[in-house]
Amino acid sequence: MTTIKSNLSQSSENAAGTREPWLTEVGAGPLTHPIQTTAKNLETSLNSPLATTAGKLGSAAGAAAHAPSYRWAQLILGIVCMAMIANLQYGWTLFVNPIVDKHGWSRAAVQVAFTIFVLTETWLVPIEGYLVDRFGPRPVVMVGGILCGIGWVMNSYAESLAMLYFAAAVAGVGAGAVYGTCVGNALKWFPDRRGLAAGLTAAGFGAGSALTIIPISAFIKSDGYEAAFLYFGIGQGVIVFLVSWFLTRAPETTKLAGISAIKVQQTQRDYTPGEVVRKPVFWVMYLMFVMVAAGGLMATAQLAPIAKDFKIGDIPVNIMGLVLPALTFALAIDRVLNGLTRPFFGWVSDQIGREQTMFIAFALESIGILALYNFGQNPVAFVLLTGLVFFAWGEIYSLFPSTCADTFGSKYAAANAGLLYTAKGTASLLVPLSSVLAASTGSWHAVFIVASVMNAIAALMAWFVLRPMRSAHLAASRA
Repeated sequence: MTTIKSNLSQSSENAAGTREPWLTEVGAGPLTHPIQTTAKNLETSLNSPLATTAGKLGSAAGAAAHAPSYRWAQLILGIVCMAMIANLQYGWTLFVNPIVDKHGWSRAAVQVAFTIFVLTETWLVPIEGYLVDRFGPRPVVMVGGILCGIGWVMNSYAESLAMLYFAAAVAGVGAGAVYGTCVGNALKWFPDRRGLAAGLTAAGFGAGSALTIIPISAFIKSDGYEAAFLYFGIGQGVIVFLVSWFLTRAPETTKLAGISAIKVQQTQRDYTPGEVVRKPVFWVMYLMFVMVAAGGLMATAQLAPIAKDFKIGDIPVNIMGLVLPALTFALAIDRVLNGLTRPFFGWVSDQIGREQTMFIAFALESIGILALYNFGQNPVAFVLLTGLVFFAWGEIYSLFPSTCADTFGSKYAAANAGLLYTAKGTASLLVPLSSVLAASTGSWHAVFIVASVMNAIAALMAWFVLRPMRSAHLAASRA
């Protein structure tokens, strides 16, 4: 038996002492060398190291057998899923007034459902990410699509606030499952372009509402909000369910076909979620995420009352021949730039580094918020500066997931990015403070100052705190 093992091992070496191409270049195609067949036949009886190695190599070859274009197909499938769940968040505002008018519930009571949705969509993503890392993306997205559909169908029949709240929780769990899976899968398939891949995936979350906001609005007016909830809920859920069948788990980074040179520093080992939460560098990223998300939301979530106080909301604005009321124009720019910024800054971060890009984007956000307050009384300036604020804010949904995967590895990328994504839910709890600040001070001055300062601090932290901490962490991972 020892002689057989020795002969098998030595047959993989050529006369010059180098390994045969079939053994080293597993990504080039299936293993066809005669030794593979021999090793497989002997694996059960001999249980030799070579047999085990050959089996692993065969699996690796199968995982790497996809053409380079395959991972782009996976990315597109994820974007489609994200577009289908976008209206659960961005389309909600269309349903609020019809629900209030029919049932007589207060607007505040109805909006509690949206708060429940945001919290369940964000704070459960770590659990859903763990399931993705454990079982792959297909079953998690499949269940998520079903829950999203059920949530909206329940909304169409809700005759009590309790049922409306329960439906929001169901839809939130489903949306979080789809969102966390698609972002996590993009991070795994694109270790060389994580910023761009995460940005394109996150952009799909906004693009979906841009494509369907008009049809949903028209459907509500013609058939009622209940029918819109029912049919769009079923349609969106079915599409996600069908697409989920084609999602596949990404192979290990070293076995990916078609990856280009990686220009940013990445860890040499994979950290479990339990290890991640014990790393100070994670909590630095979390704090930065909360500050930027809350700072941007405090300025952007109050656009309507700010425009009203500035007395410019209904003033027509003409930009390049397009004429719209100032507030409508600003909200339209939100949809466009909040989507474009995610792949743009994600791509930039792939080229120059995560912290450098964070510093630039967060500093722009800080300046934009101050400028909006100082010059926003002019309708044209209000629209343009609103665009700058949205453009410098939405990139957090590509920069932070890609930074997280670079820092803690690909194997548990979905769960770890999910842990960081809960910062969105935390930030949403801070947004009502903007109304308290405005009411207590009698103006929006304090709101804008606080939002600007939070972004400025995050920009400085990216360069002077996060950058050296990540460098030390990555050096330790190579030790």
